[in-house]
Amino acid sequence: MDILTLLADPAAWLALLTLVALEIVLGIDNLVFIAIISNKLPADQQARARRIGLALALIMRIALLLLIGWLVTLRTPLFDLGITGAPGAHGEPTFETAFSGRDLILLSGGLFLLWKATKEIHHAMDDEGASGEMLDKDTSIVRIGFTAAIIQIIALDLVFSIDSILTAVGMTDEIPLMVAAVVITVTIMLFAADPLARFIENNPTIVMLALAFLVMIGLVLIADGFGFHVPKGYIYVAMGFSVMVEVLNMRRRNRRTQHKSG
Repeated sequence: MDILTLLADPAAWLALLTLVALEIVLGIDNLVFIAIISNKLPADQQARARRIGLALALIMRIALLLLIGWLVTLRTPLFDLGITGAPGAHGEPTFETAFSGRDLILLSGGLFLLWKATKEIHHAMDDEGASGEMLDKDTSIVRIGFTAAIIQIIALDLVFSIDSILTAVGMTDEIPLMVAAVVITVTIMLFAADPLARFIENNPTIVMLALAFLVMIGLVLIADGFGFHVPKGYIYVAMGFSVMVEVLNMRRRNRRTQHKSG
């Protein structure tokens, strides 16, 4: 279908809006990770790291769309350990060990997220920092190098990009629609990145909550790699509820502070 025909088709516009909404939801994880990593850089490098990270995410997603034929083959099993879990409620196994390229990527990304989030939680609880990383004496924030931050962002960009594009492929066959959805989504994320990073940096309890989200997302990626699919709706409802509770706690603390100062 050519571009003009797509523009004249209401179904195409509906598909585009659906894809944008889906990409935004799937991009929240990526955006939170970029915000946390970029906040560990010196202040004059943070915005540049976020823009580079999101630009790389856009490039990766478009490149994967152009390689859509190869990307779909990532669902083909590469090997099978021959182990299956106990039958579920509908008779299907609760997990599987026939691993595809996508499964291995999700497992690697999940393990990386678990390692990274656990390490950041440890730093948040221990002001002494770790070897090879610089500790900001004024803020007790472990600083990392710009190159190290970009490498970590690229690694997770790849995992989230593959998951995002494979999900989009299941909704439409029109590459132009998927490219448009990706461009719109990353543009929205560019505008949201700086406010989100500032909000996380200015609220230490939000940092811990965001790290807990990354642990949960890492576990979900690992479960997905083993064939146990956790509906994303449950994940984001839980995240949204947690954020609302934390916002109420923040308002309560601010009111207490105002009363004490008054």
